[in-house]
Amino acid sequence: MSAMQSAQKPTRFAVIGSPIAHSKSPQIHEKFAQQTKRTLTYEAIEVLPADLATFIQAFFESGGAGLNVTLPHKEAVFALAEVSSSRAQLARAANTLSLDSEGRLRADNTDGAGLLGDLEQNHGVTLKGKRLLMLGAGGATRGVLAAVADLPETERPSNVTVANRTVAKAQALTEDFKGALGVAACGYEVAADSSFDIIINGTSASLGGELPPLSPALIAPNCCCYDMMYGSETTAFQSWAREHGARLAIDGLGMLVGQAAESFFQWHGVRPSTAALIDQLRSK
Repeated sequence: MSAMQSAQKPTRFAVIGSPIAHSKSPQIHEKFAQQTKRTLTYEAIEVLPADLATFIQAFFESGGAGLNVTLPHKEAVFALAEVSSSRAQLARAANTLSLDSEGRLRADNTDGAGLLGDLEQNHGVTLKGKRLLMLGAGGATRGVLAAVADLPETERPSNVTVANRTVAKAQALTEDFKGALGVAACGYEVAADSSFDIIINGTSASLGGELPPLSPALIAPNCCCYDMMYGSETTAFQSWAREHGARLAIDGLGMLVGQAAESFFQWHGVRPSTAALIDQLRSK
């Protein structure tokens, strides 16, 4: 690092949401900064929905460089952005904000990319040619499908299915992806007629110890099951997957770190490694 770079003031970043005190993002980005020898500040800031637009404008006008966004603001910040990535447009939500070269507020969604990166880099699992089942038809699933649609066609799954308790909601979601990604929709019981190489749980049910009504027949040989949720204990979805012979049963902690790494790459132009940090966070 040159003397001029060393003398630069720290660059300001933050994560916003409500509530936000639980966020691991400051710890994650500080570790990434140490790893890549960058100087920055990164805060967790509680922002209420009524104050969102005013806060974002003031943050960037005062020299802020980037924002991560968590619940309940992801859809709202996408609507506020002047330009957005293709995956944010498909997800209709954003978790990463910055200013583009013309000073316009730019939105991106790195959640799905974080999950795919965790699968490939830390577990050796790619989607290429696989049969993919998404459980749930909410924002979490939409974010993953946006990242899948962002892949080169040669790297995509052979087929994608969205299963949801309310089939009409799954069908509405698949309609939104028409032209970007071929996706089938069904209820949980219909999905039991097929088996899948990768099953991703985009519902929050497992945090409460619950599961959608899933058939063990969904799990193909060598299946990878991924729960987008994570906690201090094994999730209900992970337990179900292991009980019924899934080769891998992964929680969403790696996705959390992965989406942060994707945001960090956008802001700083360098992609940090995630495996060691995931292990550190899991051991605490």
